[in-house]
Amino acid sequence: MSRSVVIVAFPDAELLDIACPSDVLDVANRHGARPRYDIRLASLDGKPIRCQSGLTLAAQLRLDRLREPLDTLIVAGGTGHEDAARDPRFITHVRRVAGLSRRVASVCTGATVLAAAGLLNNRRATTHWRYAGRLARAYPEVTVDPSPLYVRDGHVYTGAGVTSGLDLTLALVEEDHGPSLAREVARSLVTYLQRPGNQAQVSMFLAAPPPENRVIADLAAHIAGRLDEDLSTPALAGRAGLSVRQLTRLFSEHLGRTPGKHVRAVRTEAASQLLATTDLPLSAVARRCGFGSTETLRQAFLEHYGTPPSAYRRVHRKT
Repeated sequence: MSRSVVIVAFPDAELLDIACPSDVLDVANRHGARPRYDIRLASLDGKPIRCQSGLTLAAQLRLDRLREPLDTLIVAGGTGHEDAARDPRFITHVRRVAGLSRRVASVCTGATVLAAAGLLNNRRATTHWRYAGRLARAYPEVTVDPSPLYVRDGHVYTGAGVTSGLDLTLALVEEDHGPSLAREVARSLVTYLQRPGNQAQVSMFLAAPPPENRVIADLAAHIAGRLDEDLSTPALAGRAGLSVRQLTRLFSEHLGRTPGKHVRAVRTEAASQLLATTDLPLSAVARRCGFGSTETLRQAFLEHYGTPPSAYRRVHRKT
């Protein structure tokens, strides 16, 4: 008896979106997963898959002929995701095989394929932060959250960019076999043990907006450097010479979030760095990062990290 896992890929798939899940499950097998994972790669016609890096992988299954029940269906992402989502035959078979599967997952822009197949309708989902706005606009029936590393909504899981496939698949292993095996797999892979799904995909200080939009680039730099000042949406709009509505539209388009949510995320990450690297009391951390009180700081941490700041400090304190 084994757990049948099929990873689906398409031309110009991201190799890491395939390798991260398959290697996590392979290491789980080597560390005693029972039942074992039976991992196979499928393409639409069973032909080799040329990944976006130029490397070619041999498929073991034809998606169009897959009829057996599956434990887990995982759809990879990659630069070919939009072409794949426009292929009616490919989408028809993804939808059909998903109906044969106990759970369905995507990595990175594989969420576009799931959305095209209707598998994310009325669900919360994530994808690579760079493509979140595009996914939300193309599929308004999907609630796209660009922040988390992965999201579970019922039996459907969506992962963020590339290496978050490690985090998502570790979560699947933990669900199947418990936390001890998941920790052992993470140690073997020399990866963080274990990033929670609601951890931010990318540092707000590294998530630069498209350089052609200087207004948003300038405001992002202004926010990062003046966390203890008035960064309300009206104040930011006034600084940019825009209406609140215009500013909100630009932030949503280029950063995938409203100005208020962006400011709160940047402040929370800055606070997390202070908690991990200093002995400042919570009140001082809250003040430096622009939170009105330690309770506001606490609520932000619960929202972004699922843990209060005191517990975050105990886990992440750098000695």
